[in-house]
Parts: sequence; C-alpha cells; structure tokens
Amino acid sequence: MISPCPRYSPRGIDCPKLPPGEQLDYSMSSPLGNNQELCKHNKPWPTPAATWTAGQQVSVKFAPGGAPHGGGHCQFSFSYDGGKKYVVVHEIMGHCFGADNNQRDISFTLPAGLPSAKQADFLVTWANAVGNREFYCWSTNVAINGGSTPFTGKEVTIVNWRTYPVIPEFRGNFNTGVEHYKNAKTITVG
Repeated sequence: MISPCPRYSPRGIDCPKLPPGEQLDYSMSSPLGNNQELCKHNKPWPTPAATWTAGQQVSVKFAPGGAPHGGGHCQFSFSYDGGKKYVVVHEIMGHCFGADNNQRDISFTLPAGLPSAKQADFLVTWANAVGNREFYCWSTNVAINGGSTPFTGKEVTIVNWRTYPVIPEFRGNFNTGVEHYKNAKTITVG
C-alpha cells in the first residue's frame, strides 16, 4: 500500500513526518512476521495520513508491479480503540487485485454511519491466493469526518499468521477460506 501512506513507509504518497524515535520501514511489501504485531507499527503518525468523510468514496493505492500472488482475500477495516478491535468497512473475496491481478487502485464508499475521529486506525489485510501461506498487513491513521457513533459490522478476519487458521493455496478455487470471513463475529466500534 502506498496511499494512504502506511506507518513508517519510505515509499508512500504524502506521508506524515515520522514519530520521534521511529525509523522508516523498508519491509512494507513483506508479509507479516510471527514476531511482529498486527499493525507492524503501533505508534501512530503524529498527524493523519489522510482525511476522509463518512459516506464518501475513498481510494486505496498499491505500488505498481509487485507480486500479487494470484489475488486472494482482502479487507479494509477501522479501529477506534488503538487497534484492539477492527471493524470491516469493505472486503474483496478471491480477486483482491482484480481478475487480471493488475488493479492497484481500489475504491469503495465508506459507510455513512462510520464514527468521526481525529485519528482512527485504518488497516488493510490481504491473504494471498498462491504461494507460501502468508498474511499481509498495512496500517495507518486517518481522520474521519461527518460520521456518527457507534458503528456495527464484521470483525477483521486474521489468517495465515501465528496460531490463526491457515487457508490453503486456492488452486483456482477463489472461494477457498471464504468461510472464515463469512463466520466473522459482529462487533461495534466508536
């Protein structure tokens, strides 16, 4: 992900200044390691990486090229409690980067009822379809305007990491592992 700028990214677009004492992370395109936290970096930017409005269309951009690993499942989620729980606002099952794996600009409409916040944690997660069983994760913080509170939706699904369920390679079946996403519990945030 390059926009909104993930925390501590050296290649993001319009990145805020690094928090004091932090360093750029040159492993932004690597899967989440078992020794890393879900967000990789829990200390937020000093200022939001983007300002969005509830009910409006937003865009998440990924770097061109790269290895899309045959697509996979991806989710876009928000936390209002410092990353303890994330509610999904958009998901793409099977073809995260489009049927041809070339889509690098994903647009969706934020729910109108998404709570306003000066610094909400925004999380993008991706479980790849082909290759090693990996889980990719990017986080940043964005300001949300015009929303209400509270908001109820599905909790983010975590797979292929630590002790969470492992989804096998899709091998052409893009419904592989979808049950983990469909059975996610409902949570309320804000």
